[in-house]
Amino acid sequence: MAEAATFDLFVIGGGINGCGIARDAAGRGYAVALAEMNDFASGTSSGATKLIHGGLRYLEHYEFRLVREALKEREVLWAMAPHVIWPLRFVLPYQKGGVRPAWMIRLGLFLYDHLGGRKLLPATKVLDLKRDPAGKPLKPIFAKAFEYSDGWVDDARFVVLNAADAQARGATILARHKVVSAKVVDGLWEITVRDAASGATVLHRARMVVNAAGPWVDHVLQAAMGRNEAQHVRLVQGSHIVIKKKFSDPRAYFFQNPDQRIIFAIPYEQEFTLIGTTDRDYHGDPKDVKISGEEADYLCAAASEYFAEPVTCDDIVWSYSAVRPLFDDGASKAQEATRDYVLKVEDRAGAPLLNVFGGKLTTYRRLGEHALEKIGEAIGEKGAPWTARSKLPGGDFAVNGYGFEVEALLALYPFIQKTHGARLVRCYGKNARVVLGGASKIEDLGLHFGGTLYEAEVRYLIENEWAVTAEDVLWRRTKQGLFLTAGEAAELEEKMAGMRRAA
Repeated sequence: MAEAATFDLFVIGGGINGCGIARDAAGRGYAVALAEMNDFASGTSSGATKLIHGGLRYLEHYEFRLVREALKEREVLWAMAPHVIWPLRFVLPYQKGGVRPAWMIRLGLFLYDHLGGRKLLPATKVLDLKRDPAGKPLKPIFAKAFEYSDGWVDDARFVVLNAADAQARGATILARHKVVSAKVVDGLWEITVRDAASGATVLHRARMVVNAAGPWVDHVLQAAMGRNEAQHVRLVQGSHIVIKKKFSDPRAYFFQNPDQRIIFAIPYEQEFTLIGTTDRDYHGDPKDVKISGEEADYLCAAASEYFAEPVTCDDIVWSYSAVRPLFDDGASKAQEATRDYVLKVEDRAGAPLLNVFGGKLTTYRRLGEHALEKIGEAIGEKGAPWTARSKLPGGDFAVNGYGFEVEALLALYPFIQKTHGARLVRCYGKNARVVLGGASKIEDLGLHFGGTLYEAEVRYLIENEWAVTAEDVLWRRTKQGLFLTAGEAAELEEKMAGMRRAA
């Protein structure tokens, strides 16, 4: 078995929390390694509702600390990555005698507007749905609505950009490398990692380990570290459906269900509407999670309570499901379990271990800062907090500069369609120019796989973003899987296999 260098920090898990901690630590000067057993964001971090939000509904569960932190982070993250994060207005239709009284909604939105230091996002307002275009796709019984601000994120790209920036700052990033054993020998962690492609194992050493494996955090404690009694997370399944575009308005909808749960209907990838999410306890292996017929029926029925044109299962063009690893606080209902994160440090024979439980996309950066505080206490501080004013790769332009970046790209590459250029800037920001390189005509981009996906982009993803399979490209690095046929996706898989052999 080969041996690698000794690190200050070894992070297990390539979701948003693991990549965020690795990035922050590398930027402070720690020697960092990160291992992800599959592709980045292949679990919880690509299965979210894709919101950068304060969590309006968390207020009724008295999660004030979490909501305030999340609200403050919305504009910080938007400035950090204005290509993959952007503001979104939400329309919350109200019906007298509904699930929550108007005074409760007004109070919640007042707190939402004033708890988090909002500067750029517009404030809440009341809508007359008989006059406002937002009322057009809804049933006529809805005459009034509240409109408020939150944000949207391309979640899987957000994770990959954090991993890429961590690597650029000196971290060793190991995709598709599973930690099979982690034990303490003479005051240092010895971590055995298996390469999924070759089957080869490598022994790494580290002063400290961070277990940020998300739904697998207890599994890592049990299988890799021999802690058979470990049981800290409550697995909650959330499923989403994607249908053909239900409305043309650029705003999203927040629907309240009679069972006290809520769902969102969100404009998605220009031609679709995303509807979700469900909340139910999950007891299987997280890798096997998939939407059930019951969940699909629930989402269709819930949306149909609001839309004038019913949503049926025949409308579904894609669905996805993921498991949220919530800290087990003993809540009786899945939707009531805390969405806050919990960080616990333990001493393992003189070597510290930090376990990360829970968390969400919006608070990942603050979670990282809190993790670094604990890391500093355990193995010595390095550097100072720095991520609040940082930029993720490709995001070094003004927070409201997306439109300008699209026009600038189209001026440089006039042969591409506007929809193509707009998508590239949404995915890569300024690095869209690196993707297109020296091309002077569309043929220079190589094989066209379908949609707006060309060989040049696929090569960029293989060389710069750890993409290996067609699924990596179509459903995590881009959402072009919505636009390619099964035959085109198979051709992409075959082409990528040839690229790997050639490399």
